[in-house]
Amino acid sequence: MTPEEEDIVRRRLKSRAIVMGLLLGGLAILIFFITLSRIRLAMT
Repeated sequence: MTPEEEDIVRRRLKSRAIVMGLLLGGLAILIFFITLSRIRLAMT
């Protein structure tokens, strides 16, 4: 592969990794808030 192609592939992988990181972070926050709401419901 030429250096230009390697740069393109590296940029795609980096952007894909950023998107996956954001999705996992969002999922973790969602699970956290669901857990908090269930705990509050159990207390009442």
